[in-house]
Amino acid sequence: MAPNHSQNILRSGSLALCLCGTATFADGISSFGTPGLIDMPSATTTPDGTFTFTTAALPKEYRNTLHFQITPRLSGVFRYSILKDYFSIAHGDGLFDRSFDLHYQLRAESPRFPALAIGLRDFGGTGIFSSEYLVASKHIGERFTFTGGIGWGRLGSYGGFTNPLGVIDDRFKTRPGFSSISETGRVSFDRFFRGDAAFFGGVEYQLNDRTRLVAEYSSDAYTQEVARMGYDHRTPINLGIDYRATKNMTLSAFAIGGAQFGAKLSYVLDPRRPPYPGGTERPVEPILPRGDLLALGWSVAEPDANRARLTGALDRQGLVLESYAQEGSRARIVIDNPRYPAAAEAMGRTARAMANTLPPELETFEITLATDGMPVSRATLRRADLSELEHAWDGSWQSFVRTDFADAPDRLPPAPGTYPRHAWSLLPYYALSLFDPDGPARMDLGAELSGKYTFAPGLSVSGAVRQKLVGNLDSSDRMSNSVLPHVRSDQALYDKTSGPKVMRLTADYLFRPGQNLYGRLSAGYFEQMYAGVSGEVLWYPVDSRLALGAEMNYVGQRDYEGGFGLTDYRIGTGHVSGYYDFGKGYLGQLDVGRYLAGDWGATFSLDREFDNGFRVGAFFTLTDVSFDDFGEGSFDKGIRIVIPVDWLAGTPAKSFVSQTIRPVQRDGGARLSIANRLYGEVRSGNANELEDRWGKFWR
Repeated sequence: MAPNHSQNILRSGSLALCLCGTATFADGISSFGTPGLIDMPSATTTPDGTFTFTTAALPKEYRNTLHFQITPRLSGVFRYSILKDYFSIAHGDGLFDRSFDLHYQLRAESPRFPALAIGLRDFGGTGIFSSEYLVASKHIGERFTFTGGIGWGRLGSYGGFTNPLGVIDDRFKTRPGFSSISETGRVSFDRFFRGDAAFFGGVEYQLNDRTRLVAEYSSDAYTQEVARMGYDHRTPINLGIDYRATKNMTLSAFAIGGAQFGAKLSYVLDPRRPPYPGGTERPVEPILPRGDLLALGWSVAEPDANRARLTGALDRQGLVLESYAQEGSRARIVIDNPRYPAAAEAMGRTARAMANTLPPELETFEITLATDGMPVSRATLRRADLSELEHAWDGSWQSFVRTDFADAPDRLPPAPGTYPRHAWSLLPYYALSLFDPDGPARMDLGAELSGKYTFAPGLSVSGAVRQKLVGNLDSSDRMSNSVLPHVRSDQALYDKTSGPKVMRLTADYLFRPGQNLYGRLSAGYFEQMYAGVSGEVLWYPVDSRLALGAEMNYVGQRDYEGGFGLTDYRIGTGHVSGYYDFGKGYLGQLDVGRYLAGDWGATFSLDREFDNGFRVGAFFTLTDVSFDDFGEGSFDKGIRIVIPVDWLAGTPAKSFVSQTIRPVQRDGGARLSIANRLYGEVRSGNANELEDRWGKFWR
């Protein structure tokens, strides 16, 4: 899968449902999509974990911003701006600009003191909006909010004065300029808080529950817009009005510089508030009293009958009973969970099905979770605890405490008839390409037929074929000028073919080499651009927050037709990886090794995952490819968002919609896409992940 394309299944209507979440209405959002007044930033924050999508339209200029509140005090921004006539008014040459921001609240507001924040705007883009600031904000009463600060860079361009930081070092008095497009994407440490500084400020007045009036003194002279785009800057006073149309959406109108008028739409989305709180899955029958079970006359001496009843009960819950055994008062089973994204919910439904279908003499339940037949983890519960805690007010926590978790390096033999088995689906797909200067957004829509045939536990063949129905990905004529092997930058050539494309066709073997170890062997067509062989091993104790892995691949680049042919390009790649769960939903990952273009380096990732599976993360890759050889963008970096289908639709499903947003896709730092890397396959069965989502156990 090429990294600048989304290649995940999209159920009909799911994107529309995404806009149905609810969130808290925050303080003002600026035209740059960050907490602020009109153009100027403020020291406020949005609610923790929320997204804010903002589109601001000015004459010849559009700013589209995605803001995420990473922690209660730290937020990050990706912005895509379109500046028409930026290079030539006569010829209409525009600029498509990508930029990143960071905003950190140094201290929260208190009754006596204002909130204080520091920020970087456009610190890794072309530098068009490059600026830094220190700002304070204070709410006075229920209606007024006052903001004041000092800015550098673009925020020091009106009413500027000598940088007060010059008393520390004379270098702070001068701000280096932006020399060429080849610098795009580099973090400009040598420009931070350099050059002239200027004061800015403003006031917000909450007229009523829906309307806010805003006035600001701006330290942005719009120098480039005046010189290049015909803007008129008459005054530093900007005026605006915000109208809260819905709980999530705010509409705004404003005047900039006394001569330009603009409009803005902001939408706030809270991942913790899905459109269908609690979900819409089928309820589970309550646990039967012991007396009722005794009256049914079920016998421990009839294991086949017991297995048949349990198989039917689990089948009705969308779960697969792979193995069953009885040993004294203990029932041991292996289940496959193709439906529930929270393994804790699958385990809870399994435990209650066992309590209602097995003889009362079986007092201990041992449940092994399997992924594609490979055992992952084992949980042991007592029937008496289930009956006692089913309706207890703290039943979720108590049931977790009373459950014993252990590694499952081996498993019971599968029951007769369990294997082989197969599954298939026919679903819509979308493929999205962003930020091509000749066409900022292109998309294909079509149908994807996927299937899987599992021969035995861990051994399977799977594949996916796509047929485009409509779209314009094939309209791109921008060819790669990369000096590196074209391992990703020839994506436009792969998009030219419209016939059926074999996107993936692999044989995979998942197995357990030993205690706390997981293994994978794969061969075939891994993604749209590469085919070959791959092997991976993962060390991941069931109760550990740390996992370590290693992967080796030897692949050839596929031809552009989407069939089975290969080009002459061959490469051996591989990485050693470390994964760490920091708690509270924060996940870190470090991958070190060789990439598809033969470069060596490391990828750093940080994700925030909510208990419902909604996930957002950022990553960057640095390799021995120089910034100049990498080309525009300087190094690989991006943001990814993963939205579970069950979050969107409310019904249990393990599929998801995801999108990776990369400012620029080049060849440096490019990694092979593998559909079933081990950490993602087995993490749901880890005790820490089970604990995070154990609230679903009694669902």
